Amino acid sequence: MTPPPPGVPEQVVEATPLTQALAAYEVARLPRKDSPHTVAARRRDVAGVLPRLAVAVGSPADDLLVADLTVRGLRGAFADFAGTHARSSIARCWSTWNGWCDFLVAEEALPGNPMAGVARPRPARSAPKPLRGEDTPEVLLAAVAAGARPARQPWPERDLALIATLLVSGIRSAELTGLRVGDLVGTPGDERLHVLGKGNAERSVPVEPALADLIRAYGRSRSARFSGGRPPRLDAPLFVDTAGRPLTRNQLQHLVRSCYRSAGIHDRVHRGSLVHALRHTFATRVVASGASAVEVMRLLGHQSLTTSQQYVDAGAQELRSAAAGNASYAALRQLTGDPPPRGAGC
Repeated sequence: MTPPPPGVPEQVVEATPLTQALAAYEVARLPRKDSPHTVAARRRDVAGVLPRLAVAVGSPADDLLVADLTVRGLRGAFADFAGTHARSSIARCWSTWNGWCDFLVAEEALPGNPMAGVARPRPARSAPKPLRGEDTPEVLLAAVAAGARPARQPWPERDLALIATLLVSGIRSAELTGLRVGDLVGTPGDERLHVLGKGNAERSVPVEPALADLIRAYGRSRSARFSGGRPPRLDAPLFVDTAGRPLTRNQLQHLVRSCYRSAGIHDRVHRGSLVHALRHTFATRVVASGASAVEVMRLLGHQSLTTSQQYVDAGAQELRSAAAGNASYAALRQLTGDPPPRGAGC
């Protein structure tokens, strides 16, 4: 039998240690070019269930074999995992282990995928959570532009460019922190942001001159702060902190939260949405302006049209609520004796 090339593990069989089988799975996924975030999440999911599987099987974790991946053992492991984790974490972890077991079935190390016998939570139907209030985005932008956010080293040009980018492009927080100076491309009037999204999927987001001007004004202020007027390199991070270092996810969350508070709109933000509220606001506003689900999917970088459709559905519900508030409807309800619509005032 010819040995496998260097770096490629031997064929996985039932007697293979689970740690070796996992290494083989990692090698098999290399052509997919998973992002570092995806790889880290997959490893956390494996590490979260593996010791619980060892307890369910009654064997030390280091001694577990592929043959120990049974329906009964995995059911017990996931039952214990579910006791301390949220639905979304359980669902993601289930998908990770399901993918691993699919690989082992393809390797003929398992006769079938045992995850088919392990229950998983149904995906919760989540509604968009944009900023509440019709004029809230405008209030936020005006406050940030006026330098209302308190800071040891105020930088209103950076804050405004950052909030505006999130609000009118709909990009995710990780996509924003991953932007480079050279990712604003195109000729004046036809500019766009080159965005690297989930799964390393690339997309171009149209940028109107108003946003491009704000980003350039921020760039000039940045050059004056750190490099004596010289522009930063094209491969440098687009958004940085007050020390010139790449902006981190935690810094971004703190910055956005403080902008909400200084603008007096923190009570108009859905709990838990924070930076994502700006993405949802973008989506609901483009739907209100007539965008289709397909256009929303392309702008937001969604993998599924179903995800984008929820913004269209939410927009339709808001239109119905607005129509129901017509004063003539109130008169009709008095004539017919019908109750007012839920949430409407009369």
